[in-house]
Amino acid sequence: MFSRAEYDRRIALARDAIASSGADLLLADSGELLAWLTGYTVSETMYRAAFLPRDGEGWFCLRALDEAPCREQSWINDVVGFADTEEAQAAVAASILGHGFGKARIGFDTNSYCMSSATFMRLQALLPDATFVPMQGVGDSLRWVKSREEIAVLAQASQIADKAMAEIARQVTPGMTTRDAAAIASGVFLREGADTGEVGPVVKAAGSHEFLHGVFKTEAIGEGDILHVELIPRVGNYGARLMRPIVVGRPPDELAVTAERLVALQDLQIAAMKPGARACDVDAIMRQGALNGGLRPVYENVTAYTLGLYTRTPRTSDFSGVFLPTSDWSLEKNMVFHLYATAQGLGFSETVVVGSNGGIRLTKSPRAIL
Repeated sequence: MFSRAEYDRRIALARDAIASSGADLLLADSGELLAWLTGYTVSETMYRAAFLPRDGEGWFCLRALDEAPCREQSWINDVVGFADTEEAQAAVAASILGHGFGKARIGFDTNSYCMSSATFMRLQALLPDATFVPMQGVGDSLRWVKSREEIAVLAQASQIADKAMAEIARQVTPGMTTRDAAAIASGVFLREGADTGEVGPVVKAAGSHEFLHGVFKTEAIGEGDILHVELIPRVGNYGARLMRPIVVGRPPDELAVTAERLVALQDLQIAAMKPGARACDVDAIMRQGALNGGLRPVYENVTAYTLGLYTRTPRTSDFSGVFLPTSDWSLEKNMVFHLYATAQGLGFSETVVVGSNGGIRLTKSPRAIL
């Protein structure tokens, strides 16, 4: 999916991080970092890892069953496979010894969900002469700023989200169920080239914002109901996100006014998403605007979070970079975020890339109640 030049860019960034940490070797084991760095990722049915030295060629150690797809999808030529009868951690440690890094300083991401305490202690026992160097959050931070190739894939996923949202809005009628609406989106995803047909929450909205993480269930949609639709298509594991409220029939005038006010605040946020802007300042536009305008009684959730790779992982959203009052860090050009706002049963969100003069929406659906 990506050019060799793109992977060379990523390798250079990773090697800069290795050098900055004082390590000799980077151990990559989270699904996202494996995909980003090597082009191949696989679930942790058994422990597996890829390695990038500060100097020299990288290698991958994984189940022999996964060797062939790894060779097909990755730029790495040195693929070490182990039988299912072997202990995975022992095979990984043996590959480190076999490549001459038994006494090396091995950098690893302490935030990696694959580096359990049991795995870490086992690797330490198997590699007594090695030094393990914490590189906290490196699996996320390396991926924060997107390349042109990555943004192009995110734009493709965004187009799929737009098409699916429009199709739901076109087809929704009284008596249709939330499951019917989700099935429409799923079909569009698969026809248009998404990785899977998995959609996000498609639920009847109720309350202020509590519906955001509503449990998916089959509910009939009646005249005047608000159908909250969040779409999360992925292309090559890169996920775009889009939320819109869809009302069966004509929305009440007061609901339309609320939508306009919410969208106006979000538009101000998008305009403020320039390189150098502090995340907490961009967050305050929506958070304080909604509170001061009486749109919400409290505002406790984030107003944006990082978008990019979503592989086989225990987390469904990447909160390594979020917009909160405490987010005292600066935006960089080509960072990509899921920017979302909810109030009074309405939810609007966009996939937004940080541009030189402000945020650029990759999702293009009409910014109104559909």
